[in-house]
Amino acid sequence: MPYRILISFLFVFVFSLTNSNESEYLKDFYESGKTKSEGWLVDGNKAGYWKFYYENGKTSEQGHYKHNRREKYWYFYSPNRIRIKEGNYLDGEMTSWWLFYDNEGRINHKCQLNNGKKNGYCLNYENEELVSAEKFQNGNKIKEWFNFVDFQREIKLSDLK
Repeated sequence: MPYRILISFLFVFVFSLTNSNESEYLKDFYESGKTKSEGWLVDGNKAGYWKFYYENGKTSEQGHYKHNRREKYWYFYSPNRIRIKEGNYLDGEMTSWWLFYDNEGRINHKCQLNNGKKNGYCLNYENEELVSAEKFQNGNKIKEWFNFVDFQREIKLSDLK
């Protein structure tokens, strides 16, 4: 019986050594002493939730990392805390729908992105009203609409998902 306990203990000990992920919470500071960034490092790489700050203490951006690459949903702000843009990252690249804001914090345009390039539709707004739409392929504009009757006739609603 003691032999089994010793074997079990050794197995758990060796397994924990080979599969250990060193993690630490890192907080970086400006020379002024104010927080510059904070988040988790796992095996020396940014992982999990991170937050970055302007020197005035306001949040500049926040989101998740995985293996030192941006992942999931991110938010970006101006120094006076107005949202600039927000959207998804996959493997460090902007993807899916992104929202971009004007200086008043109103949506300026929404774009579908893939690998950081416009790929799909962009909807452009002025004073929160849709004024035009564009279609992109690999970052190149291939069509633009100012007449929404034509836009609605030519696209499938599923294209805007």
